[in-house]
Amino acid sequence: MIEYVQLHNPDDRVLKKASQILSEENIICFPTDTSWILAACITKKKAIEKLYKIKHENDKKHFSILCNDISRATEVAQIDNNAFKILKKIIPGNYTFIFEATKQLAKQIKASKTDKEVGIRFVPSILVNKLIEIHGELLISTNIPKSLFNNDEEIYSYMLEDSISHLTELIIDPGEFEFSGESTIINLVNPGNPKVVREGTGDYSLFQ
Repeated sequence: MIEYVQLHNPDDRVLKKASQILSEENIICFPTDTSWILAACITKKKAIEKLYKIKHENDKKHFSILCNDISRATEVAQIDNNAFKILKKIIPGNYTFIFEATKQLAKQIKASKTDKEVGIRFVPSILVNKLIEIHGELLISTNIPKSLFNNDEEIYSYMLEDSISHLTELIIDPGEFEFSGESTIINLVNPGNPKVVREGTGDYSLFQ
C-alpha cells in the first residue's frame, strides 16, 4: 500500500497508520536523504529479524538507527559531552555516527552485542523526524536491497510496490525529491579522536 504525503508537512493520519504498523512488528518503507529504506521499530525483535532476512544478512551486520534528537539517541548510544558538542554543530545532516552502544541496546541487537557499537543517524527530513516523534520509539533501518533494481535506475514508489509489497505493509511517498548521496560515516567511539570511516556528502572537514 502506498500513502502519499507532503515532504515538509506530512499528514499525521498517515504517520499514525505507519506507527500502528510498526507496533505490530511489521516493516514500512520511506525515503531518507540518502535512499529509500526499510524500517522497523527498535523494540520489536520479530520485525528486526525480518529486516535481516530481507537483506540476507547475518545478525552481526549493523543497520542504522534513526534518531530525531540527541536525548533520544542516548537511549542507544553512549554520548559524552565532547560528542554532544560535535553533534550539536552538525545535526541533522548527511552523516552516520558510530558510538559505543548502551548495555540495553546490546541486549536487543546482536550486532551491537558482538562489537559493542551502534550506528545512528539524525536525518535532515521532517517526514522522518515527525514519524519517530509520533511513533515514540526509535527506528532501525536498512537500504532497499540493490538486487531489486539497476544501480543507475531512479526508483519510484510504484516500482517499490511492484517489487517489495510482500516485504512491507506500507510505502510512504512524499513526492518529488532528490537524494543527496551516501552519508559520511564518522566514528565517535572516542570523541577526542573522531575518525572519518567513509567520505560521503556530509561535510567531514570538521574531523580532519
